[in-house]
Amino acid sequence: VSYLTWGVFQERVMTRSYGAISPDHQGESFKDSQFLVFMNRILALTVSGLCCILFKQPRHGAPMYKYSFASLSNILSSWCQYEALKFISFPTQVLAKASKVIPVMLMGKLVSRKTYEYWEYFTAVLISVGVSMFLLSSTTSKNPSTVTTFSGIIILVGYIVFDSFTSNWQDNLFKYKMSSVQMMFGVNLFSCLLTVGSLLEQGAFFDSLAFMTRHSEFAFHAVLLSVCSACGQLFIFYTINQFGAAVFTIIMTLRQAFAILLSCFLYGHSVNIVGGFGVAVVFLALFLRVYARSRMKSARQSVLPQKV
Repeated sequence: VSYLTWGVFQERVMTRSYGAISPDHQGESFKDSQFLVFMNRILALTVSGLCCILFKQPRHGAPMYKYSFASLSNILSSWCQYEALKFISFPTQVLAKASKVIPVMLMGKLVSRKTYEYWEYFTAVLISVGVSMFLLSSTTSKNPSTVTTFSGIIILVGYIVFDSFTSNWQDNLFKYKMSSVQMMFGVNLFSCLLTVGSLLEQGAFFDSLAFMTRHSEFAFHAVLLSVCSACGQLFIFYTINQFGAAVFTIIMTLRQAFAILLSCFLYGHSVNIVGGFGVAVVFLALFLRVYARSRMKSARQSVLPQKV
């Protein structure tokens, strides 16, 4: 819910103009997405800091510099995601995002030395295929981009690699027995420092503030964006802590399908047979994943008494 709302306001901020008085005076558009990232991070830092102060937390044992790796990879993945849209087609982007669970599992083997069962790889492929079918069949853009360049592919690969590394590195950091809000505070602390440094170096920080003072509606939307992002991050870090990076990626992948489904419900878009079949494939994969995991747990429990 947090990120579906966040997506609605993000589209409003990045695609519509502010200050339009008449058809002749169409106002001005906000272009610097990095400033929005900074606002999201500063509010998330404040929320997590207050939670650390108000509620009892485990003793912190992780070296602070380790948070910087997740912060840097998170910023780079966000940058690659925005930049890739300039060079790749919409179907290419959708396929890459929907298939992200597979590189996340591979990155988990590299970063955390995790091992996955064959059925986990099989269901991950099924989920990616099903979501891809659903999203591609529901494309309603009248002028979709059809140009995919080599530069766009490289940037998109960078997005997938950085994003996969971020969640797995955070998953690995939870071995220090920290809470999810401690993780949130550490990652956002370095994210704020890195983004504000970049904004000041580019001279975009004060330009964005000036835009905010000129348009109070934009300031309201930016704050709502940040609130949704901060709430979403609380759920993100809790999910990674409790269930791991691969499960988190599956949830975020399904969010794209729910976003299209919500759009179909609100705006009357139709879903064709291919899209319906894609949804069926996704839920079949989720059922198989739950069934296989429960069978493994019951098998382990039946073996334990024999060892004792």
